[in-house]
Amino acid sequence: MSSDFEAYEQDFSTLTAEITNKVGKIPKLSGEEKTQLVLNVDKQLEEVRELLEQMDLEVREIPIQSRAMYNSRLKSYKQEMEKLEKDFKRSRIAYSDEVRNELLGDDASSSENQVRLSDISSYATTVSLSEQVGQEILTNLHSDREKIQRARERLRETDANLGKSSRILTGMLRR
Repeated sequence: MSSDFEAYEQDFSTLTAEITNKVGKIPKLSGEEKTQLVLNVDKQLEEVRELLEQMDLEVREIPIQSRAMYNSRLKSYKQEMEKLEKDFKRSRIAYSDEVRNELLGDDASSSENQVRLSDISSYATTVSLSEQVGQEILTNLHSDREKIQRARERLRETDANLGKSSRILTGMLRR
C-alpha cells in the first residue's frame, strides 16, 4: 500500500513543481500563449486534486499503526495545494485585469466594451459555479465509493461466515 502512496507523492511533487513554474510565467506572457498556459495550469490543478483523493484513499487502507504518519504527510500536501491554488488565482486575477484593460482600451465609456466586460464577468461567475458543482459531484462520488466498498466488505464477511456455518451444520448432520 505505502508504495502506491509513495508513487502518488512523486507524481504530486512533479506536477506541483510544473504548476509553480507555469504560474510564475503567466504574468510575463500575453495573448493566446497566456490563455493556453492558464488553461493548462487549470487542468494540472485538477490532476493534483485527483492525486490527493487517491492518496487519501490509500491512507485509509494503510494499517492503523502507520496511518498517522501518512495522514500528516497528506495534510501538508493539501496545504501545499491550497497555496498553489491561491497563487494561481492571483495570477488569473492579474490576467483578468489585463484582459479587461485591453477590452476597454482608452474609451472606458463605450457600451460595446461594457457589454464585453459584462460577458467576461458572467463567464467567470459561470466557471466558478461550475467548479463548485464539480467539486460537490466529486465529493458525492467519493462518499458513494466508500459506501460501496463497505458494503462489499460486509458481503465478503457474510460469505465467509456462511461458509463456516455450512461446514458446522454439515458436521452436525453427520453425527
